[in-house]
Order: sequence, then C-alpha cells, then structure tokens
Amino acid sequence: MCGLAGIVSSQHGYPDERVLLAMRDVQRHRGPDEAGVYLGEGVGLGHRRLSIIDLAHGQQPMVDDKARLALIYNGELYNFKSLRAELEALGILFTSNSDTEVLLRAWQQWGEECLPRLVGMFAFAVWDARAQRVFLARDQLGIKPLYYGFTSSGDLVFASELKGLLAHPGVERQLDPQALEDYLALGYVPDPKSIYRGISKLPPGHWLTWRAGEPAPTARQYWDVPFKLDTQLAEGEASAKLRTLLDEAVASQMIADVPLGAFLSGGVDSSAVVASMSRASRQPVRTCSIGFDHDGFDETVYARQVARHLHTQHFEQRVNADDYTLLDTLAAVYDEPFSDSSALPTYRVCELARTQVTVALSGDGGDENFAGYRRYRLHAWESGLRARLPQSLRKPVFGLLGSIYPKADWAPRPLRAKTTLQALARDNVEAYFHSVSTTSAAMRQRLYSARFKRELQGYSALSVFRSHANHAPTDDPLLLAQYLDLKTWLPGDILTKVDRASMAHSLEVRVPLLDHRLVEWASTLPPALKLRGSTGKYILKKALEPDLPHDVLYRAKMGFSVPMSTWLRGPLAKHVHEALLNGAVAECGYFEPSMLDRLVREHAAGRYDHSATLWSLLMLDAFLRHMQEPAVTAPGRPEARILASGILS
Repeated sequence: MCGLAGIVSSQHGYPDERVLLAMRDVQRHRGPDEAGVYLGEGVGLGHRRLSIIDLAHGQQPMVDDKARLALIYNGELYNFKSLRAELEALGILFTSNSDTEVLLRAWQQWGEECLPRLVGMFAFAVWDARAQRVFLARDQLGIKPLYYGFTSSGDLVFASELKGLLAHPGVERQLDPQALEDYLALGYVPDPKSIYRGISKLPPGHWLTWRAGEPAPTARQYWDVPFKLDTQLAEGEASAKLRTLLDEAVASQMIADVPLGAFLSGGVDSSAVVASMSRASRQPVRTCSIGFDHDGFDETVYARQVARHLHTQHFEQRVNADDYTLLDTLAAVYDEPFSDSSALPTYRVCELARTQVTVALSGDGGDENFAGYRRYRLHAWESGLRARLPQSLRKPVFGLLGSIYPKADWAPRPLRAKTTLQALARDNVEAYFHSVSTTSAAMRQRLYSARFKRELQGYSALSVFRSHANHAPTDDPLLLAQYLDLKTWLPGDILTKVDRASMAHSLEVRVPLLDHRLVEWASTLPPALKLRGSTGKYILKKALEPDLPHDVLYRAKMGFSVPMSTWLRGPLAKHVHEALLNGAVAECGYFEPSMLDRLVREHAAGRYDHSATLWSLLMLDAFLRHMQEPAVTAPGRPEARILASGILS
C-alpha cells in the first residue's frame, strides 16, 4: 500500500520539487518503507511505499525509458500473475515480480482498456512523456482514494489524501457549501465532491486524462454494478457458487511477503472471511477484535467464539468510555468532516492489528452485497405499502398525518408511527435517502443560518441520490437501495473510514467481499435470496452453515458502533456544550445559535436523542479547527530520485 502525489504543470518547465516533496511526505504514514520522486518537463511525481509484494523491487515512480512512461500506484492487483502471463505471451519482458510492473505494462499495451482487466484495489497515475499527458484511474468500488484539483496558476495536482493537495501553497482552502450540506445530511462528503471548492474525488470505476492547455477533465466511467437478475438461479446452486467466489477472492488476497491476518468482529461478514482464510491456510489465522466496556455494544464474546471455532490466533483490545479523546486525531486523519462514530473503534482495531501484521483482511461489503442492513427490511416493507397507493393520495394524506403525529425517538423504528407516516408520503428514493440521513432535512433547515441558506441557493443533498437513481440499472426497491449504497455509503463512508484509519497505522486492509467479480455476481441474485422474511444476507448465511455456528450466523445484528448517546450525556457533555456553543461551529456563521443551544439542552435532558446530529457537529468543529493548522511533513528515508530533461531516464 502506498501514497502518491503529482503535479502536471500548465506551463513548460519543471514543477517545484520542494512543493512536490511536501505533498508526498505529508502522506508518509501511507508508505513509511521507501520514497521516490520523478521530475520531468511539465510533470512531477512523488511516491511513498509500504512494501507488501516483491520487497526488493517494484520501487516507484516506475519508469520506462524507451516507452517514455512513468507510473505511480497505490493498491494491489490480485490477478497480476495471470495478467503477467497474458502479457508475456504477447512478447513483453519483465524485470521484477511486482504487480507495479504488471500494471505499467498493461497500461502500455492496452491503455484505458486495461482497466476492465484489473482485479484489485487501486488508484494510479501514468505520465506519457511523448503525449505530455497524464492518466488517472480508480478501482471499480472505490477502495483506494484519489483526489485531484487545480492550483491558482492552473496546474493539475493529485494525491491519495486531501492533505497531499493542501500541502501545495497554490491550492485554496475554500469550503464548498453544497459539500457541507451533503456532510450534515449523510455524515460524509460523497464523491465527486470534497469539502473544498475546486478539489474533487475521482469516482469509483472512473478514469480521466489531461494535458496542459486543455479544459478541466471530465471523469469517464469504465465499470458499474450491473444488477441483471438471474431469475433461474436455484438456492443450492447460488450457495455453492458463492462459496467458490468467496474462496477465490480470499485466496487471491492472501498473497503477501509480509505478515497477514484479519479483523474479526464475530459478525457474519468478518467470520465468513476468516473461515475462508482458515480453509486456505496451513497456519492459524491471526485475528484481531475490539470490544467496549458497554455491554450493548460489545461483540467480543462472539469474536472469541468464532476464533475458538476456527482455531485462530486471536488478539483483543477493549475500548474505554473515554476513547472520545480521539476526536481531534480523527479530524487530522480524515481531512474532511467525517461523522461515522465507528471510526473510533476502527482506528483502534487497526492500531491493534498493526502490532501483529502488515496486511489484514476485513469483511466490509457483505451488507451492501447481500442486503444485511436492517434498513433494507424496513425500506422493502414501506416500498410495498407505497406501491399499493397512488402518489397523489400518499403525499397529502400521510404527509399531513406525519406532521401532526407525536414524535417517539424512544420507540423501535417500525413502531414510530410518525416516522412511518412521513416515509409513506415520500417516493422510494427520497424515503431511502431520509432513512440513511444522520440529520433530517427539516432539522437541517432549522439549523442553518439565513446566510448559509443563501449560499446553498436551494441545493439539497437529496440530489446526490436522485442523480445515482437516474442512472441505476434497476427499479426494484431493495436492489435500488443496494445500488445507492454501493455508489454513496460504501465509498464515501465505509471504505473511506477503513482506508484512512488503516493507513494512519501503515496497515494495508483488503476487502475480499468487494472483489468486483463477486459484486457483479451478487447483483444478479433475486431479492428473495438476499432478504428472506426478516433474515438479511440469507444466501450468505446458508452458504456458511457448514463452517460457522448457527448462533453466530443468525444472531441479531449489532453493528460496529459506540455508545454515542450515553457519551454525549455523560463524559462528553461538557465538551459538547463548549464546542457547539462557543467553538468553531458556533463562530463559523453557518448555524443558528439558538438551535445549537436547543439541541444540546434537549439531548442532555434526555427529551430527545440528537446524538447523530451532535456528533456530526462535533466532528465538524474538530475539522474547522484542524483546517486552520498548516500541513506538517515528516523527514523520510533516503529516496529514489529520477530526473528527466524531456525524456525519461
């Protein structure tokens, strides 16, 4: 795993090497083992390496003198051996055993047509000196990040993390009001936006190319989740196929020249990955889990049960109720406001795992692929009710009833009549958007100041979901919800959370359930094989019955979360009051002071549970304070330095 940074100049001449090194080395945590830089006319490429495969070779930037190409790359290609064999059959010679060289040769041979052939997680840049053109690409699901934008002088800059771009003095730090609305609605900033105007994320499954003098590039899509249903697929056949695909994905991701292990929460997804690893490994798998000193949020008993069942070498750590002290650390790690509170235990489990391994496999992606989230069941049920009534009747009748019915935060979601009535008044896309929002549209409108509303000019984060729904290959309510999650929640929240938390500890995390071939196949499954009655991930659980205890597979889902509501009424209460009423959030001018005060008081008194909104505001406060701090670079090890004058050498 690695960190990359680049500058493509809008003018002739060499980019400033000191600036390039600052962009590269502020990401040192992503690659502490080696560092390299390439400078040529019109371009500068920087790279930091976390050595995983072919430790003695594969240094970057990787340069081909004859072809006049240079590559910087972050990620892993799991099919690099078969790609290499295919390229060797075409007469291409290799000088290393690294997947980096395979990627360079694949791009040299096929250009952007190489992308559908790649199986793995990746973000990379290729500089073509002959064409004076850069090519950027990101993997199918968005496992690895890539930010890009333009400086005030017109240079294109890009990096693995936002902090890499912010280390360039020509990159402006101007907040994007629409991105802030997205964040308050969803808890993260969905691509292609970043929190700053003029800086974008390359969306998953996209590429772009640019050379000096051209307009700003348009990202082009090369892959999407198909959702073409196989209605003839029988349950037994699907179960057998799933086991095969899972085992193939896991085996391909266990290739490493450094210690390897897995995260184990005791849930279905991580247990599925560890079970497959155990079948493929001659040695006990090293597993790591995090627990809480709060019974309702502690899954370690299940993790231990699975570890004993699969005979793993298990490591465990407990998170105390004062672990909110990580708040400012997380602001520095994520660069943008990010309010998924499970980032706290994720950071800790990565910290623990790095003491034992350099590579860890995780179970991320199982819920999105196989309909594991509880919200899917509720959405499917509500969608069935909506389908029986015309929109012309639903909106006025249920909208009115929902507005006058008393609110009941304390009740289970299906029993909250006000919530259900309001959901029935919406269409499927708006209803699903509302169900995943951390702060409702009505609450956001009460929170925002008149000034901020003017800056938004009527923009709503709902448009993010509308845009994706307009391009969705399915209109089935359950499958559409999965598609929306794969386009927003998965890359924007889940994968961002894991990438930054793991890279902060120089740990590589791999996600076999997001092998894009498995994702493609899972999207063909009929809804009844994913959600059967109240059982989510039905076919995954059936496939795992020979490997895991029944009470592990079919116990109630807990999720990887923290006791946030309790924290905000207890040890965090004073900090909430100070930060939101006297801190950066209060001073930024975006929010109504009286509404901030009301939220704090109502939650503290136990009248309402505002924990999701309050935590979002706390993380925003930490971000606003952090964004005022200058980027700091750390000294690196001796680096590979490549200079060129018109050609690569």
